[in-house]
Order: sequence, then C-alpha cells, then structure tokens
Amino acid sequence: MNTILALISGFLLDLILGDPRWLPHPVRWIGHLIAKGEALGRKFSSKTASSQFWCGVVLTLAVCGVSFAIPFLILRMAYNFHPGLGFVLEAIMCYQILALKSLKQESMKVYYQLEQGNLSAARKYLSFIVGRDTEKLDEQQVTKAAVETVAENLSDGVLAPLFFILIGGAPLGFLYKAVNTLDSMVGYKNEKYLHWGRFAAKLDDVANYLPARISAYLMIMAAYLSGLNGKEALRIYRRDRHNHPSPNSAHTEAVCAGALQVQLAGDSYYSGRLITKPTIGDDIRPAHPSDILKSNKLLYVTAFLGLIIGTALKIICIIFF
Repeated sequence: MNTILALISGFLLDLILGDPRWLPHPVRWIGHLIAKGEALGRKFSSKTASSQFWCGVVLTLAVCGVSFAIPFLILRMAYNFHPGLGFVLEAIMCYQILALKSLKQESMKVYYQLEQGNLSAARKYLSFIVGRDTEKLDEQQVTKAAVETVAENLSDGVLAPLFFILIGGAPLGFLYKAVNTLDSMVGYKNEKYLHWGRFAAKLDDVANYLPARISAYLMIMAAYLSGLNGKEALRIYRRDRHNHPSPNSAHTEAVCAGALQVQLAGDSYYSGRLITKPTIGDDIRPAHPSDILKSNKLLYVTAFLGLIIGTALKIICIIFF
C-alpha cells in the first residue's frame, strides 16, 4: 500500500509541479552516467563489431544496476528508519519518474507559437522534443510532429513507468527510465552506435512491449471518454499499429491518428538525411494546431485511466494474493 500511496502522491506532484529546470533530476544524472560510461568503454573497445557490442552490454547492465540499486538502498534505509520518511522519499521518486505535465508543457509551447503565427519559433520549440530536422517544416508538419510526440511519449514517459512502479516500486521505475534513457542516447542505427547500442535498443523494445499495447487500449477508452472518435481510434490501431520501424512506437500513434482523424508519421529528414517511413492514419483532413490540444486531452484522460485501473488491480492483488 505504501507504493500505491507514493505513486498517487507522485502523480499529483507531477500534475502540480511538472519538471522545473532548476530542480535536480535523477534522469539527468542517469544521462551523465551513460555519457561517462560510454567514454570510458570506448577507451577499452576495439573497432570490431563484437567488441563494441559487448562493451554496450556492459554499459547497459551497469547503468541499469546502478539506477535500480541506489534508490532501492535509499528507500530500504529510509523505511527501516521510519515508515513516514520512506513514504515521502518514494513519493518524491515517483514524481521524478513520471513526465505527464512536462510532456504537455513542451508540446503546448509549440501550440502557442503556431497560434501566434510564429512558425520559426514553433520549429525551434519542436526541435527540443523531436529528433527530426525541423528547420523546413510547414505548419501542418510541425503540428503533426508535436501530436506524434505526445502520442508516443504517453507510453514511455507516463504509463510505462507508472506500470513498473506498480510492479516493483520506485526502484523498478528508475530501472525502466535507465533503459529508456539508454535507448534515447545510444540506441541508434548509425555507424557510431549500430553495435554499441544494439543491446540497449533491444532491451528497450522488450521493456516497452506490453506497456505500449496496454497504453493503446487505454487510449482507445480515453478517446471515447474525451468525445473524440473512439471507433476510428480502434480501427486505425488495428490496421496501422505496425507502421513504424520500432515494434512499439506506432501503437499509441495509431490510436491518436484515428481519434483525431489525421494522418501522422511518413517520411522525415534526420541530420539532413531523408528517412522513408510509412504513414499512420487516413488523410481525412489537414492537421490544425488545435490537434495538439486534443492530443493533450487524450494524454491526460489516458494517464488518469492508467492510474485508476492500475492501482485498482494492484489493490486486488494485495487483498487476494
């Protein structure tokens, strides 16, 4: 029950506070650990694919081990000292693991600039939350990219860590964030990281396999509850959920595309290179900046559904098992 109450408290703290830039954040520390570990590992690895792969495995396991062990030991000592102290620390940890409000805030910066007709500023703010080139995107493309980011990060930024916290408390939540951060830093299929980041990328695929699919069905329910097109959300999900190089990313994007009745994904430029990708959804109407508002509404309703249903199932397991 301590974990459930800590999660609910952390969820509410995230809704209120978001992610202030001035506040030290453990996920940024994980990022620094990955960067330092990679720099050290490259001193020992050769240029062979096998050497780079095994150095990547060691890096991934070391970062995941540290990310789990430190919060686990801190909470164990805190709960042994006083249950109230343990609860407070775990609530703060849960708050730091979740990224609901910050996801909305970052996408809304793009929306406000589009509403003011300032496309160049909208591209700039978009560049902070996507990996693609944004300098030449038009208003529709900027809008779609912001909507895609909200849809994709609904799972790995909010619901997946929430589910891992319910299973194993804040330490398991931090382990998941370590896997996710490793993938975002070294899990690229380019010359530098093809072998170095392969293990991290595959581990991220495994960690997100169930959360992505659970998130999609919760999102379909949220589409009905939000007054969006739930029927189309389900139809497009069934048809387009595999239209992405990642085995998980298209699940929530497909639901969002159907609920909003816009077409997402497709070809994009990354570091000046055109990457061909399939589209998701039907091109029923042009994307409009208001679709960012709708995607955030879908984000919040889905997050609350995940919290309510997840905690209810956890309580049932505690009572009966």
